[in-house]
Amino acid sequence: MVSEIAEKSGHRIVAAGTHPFSRWQEQEITEKDRYRSLVADLQYVARRLLIFGMHIHVGIPDRELRIDTMNQISYFMPHVLALSSSSPFWMGDNTGLKSYRSIVFSELPRTGIPDRFDSAAEYDHFIQTMIKTGCMDEPTKIWWDVRPHPRFPTLELRICDCITEIDEVVAIVALVRAVAAKLIRLRRENQSWRYYGRDLVAENKWRAIKDGLDGNLVDFGKEEEVPLRFLIEELLDIVDDVVDPLGVREEIEYIRVMLERGSSADRQLRTYDETGDLKAVVDRLAEETVTGL
Repeated sequence: MVSEIAEKSGHRIVAAGTHPFSRWQEQEITEKDRYRSLVADLQYVARRLLIFGMHIHVGIPDRELRIDTMNQISYFMPHVLALSSSSPFWMGDNTGLKSYRSIVFSELPRTGIPDRFDSAAEYDHFIQTMIKTGCMDEPTKIWWDVRPHPRFPTLELRICDCITEIDEVVAIVALVRAVAAKLIRLRRENQSWRYYGRDLVAENKWRAIKDGLDGNLVDFGKEEEVPLRFLIEELLDIVDDVVDPLGVREEIEYIRVMLERGSSADRQLRTYDETGDLKAVVDRLAEETVTGL
């Protein structure tokens, strides 16, 4: 519907983490109190946020279970980011990174991989301390890669670049849902995914930002580098027993197609290598954005 409305006035919509050559200095900021407040608070950092992400909400009504799932699922955030990577260009430059959006967003406070919390009460105390001390005025200004949403009974994953093709969107959402379901099953069986500190996971996030699906992540259990594509295949095996109960086998199988053809960032870079023209990159993005609708 949005695409059809845009076309009536000679415009096309694009889904990506950054526009390949648009300049943030030339963009208008939406006239809303929240955005005016963010600019007043964050200044230059807020003004240059010409970036676009996709948030995934996983419904988990039990607050304790929501916190526990956040602790566990943080380990897999780099895997999800690599699959979603769609921002290799920034203001006309090839950044050499697959998700430059992640770099721009990291300039904000309270971003990145979250700390571990032992309970919902501990998390609530953290939020209350941040508000009481004037660090923030309300809890939506926690901008971690994954967080318990303050208003909805959901765990919100915020790490993804805006994903270009609808089939990729559905596949990644199916994978996230399956990972959450697997971790909840482990919890109910008095097990859990081994916790690794945020600094270790952040190292893998940096690798995903830089190299996307072509890179290696560190398997901290084995203490060795492993190709990311292998780890994604391994993850598909790990969640296989929950895929059919969730009814997402067909959707999740598209992850394997993505491993073969690359992410949106990979396709943007190939188009630029072939044409040397960032406008051609935007044209391809516009075409892919409505593919399969």
